[in-house]
Amino acid sequence: MPTLILVRHGRSTANTSGVLAGWTPGVALDDRGTAQAAALPGRLEGLPIAEVVASPLQRCQETVRPLLEARGLTAHTDDRIGEAHYGDWSGRKLAELSGDPLMEVVQAHPSAAAFPGGESMRSMQTRAAEAVREWNARVERDHGESAVYLMCSHGDIIKALVADALGLHLDLFQRISVEPCSVTAIRYTRLRPFLVRLGDTGDLTSLAPREEPPTGDATVGGGAGAP
Repeated sequence: MPTLILVRHGRSTANTSGVLAGWTPGVALDDRGTAQAAALPGRLEGLPIAEVVASPLQRCQETVRPLLEARGLTAHTDDRIGEAHYGDWSGRKLAELSGDPLMEVVQAHPSAAAFPGGESMRSMQTRAAEAVREWNARVERDHGESAVYLMCSHGDIIKALVADALGLHLDLFQRISVEPCSVTAIRYTRLRPFLVRLGDTGDLTSLAPREEPPTGDATVGGGAGAP
């Protein structure tokens, strides 16, 4: 199955102001985030990206815009990879929320966390994982099993997808870190996914499809033989 390139949106005005943005409209990239987005086409140069899928939120749409212009592509928008619905927490300062008893649950036992007026973290992970599996099938059907496609999404969504790919319980997903405009890559196969990049900010050319697909299982310890 295809290789999924997960890009977290560039740094946003909410990131710099310490606000939990959620689905609050009008949250744009800040100057650094705009520069990160502008650098993305160069970082992805050499990767034959077949499709681009983005969260509908402004900060994701702005992040992929330079890539779309450079490649002559059009992005698909999928609400299922949009930010978590934080409900009544949306737009509030993280410093203020840190004292809420629910924040301790979110950090230590997220599978039990549901945001007031919003969604549970379990439903967030489920909708995102379902979106990825549907897009995997669509991209493989339209572009072949070695195709590469990109999704631009949000920190909690990407962390939840990484946990899903690794078979980690959602309660462990807060141990994963993805920086703004970092690249995470998951290569899906018939039997299981392989996490091949996590929060990468460097060279990505080794993610290009190989002329000959790897054979056999991953080496013990995940060395150079891993796909």
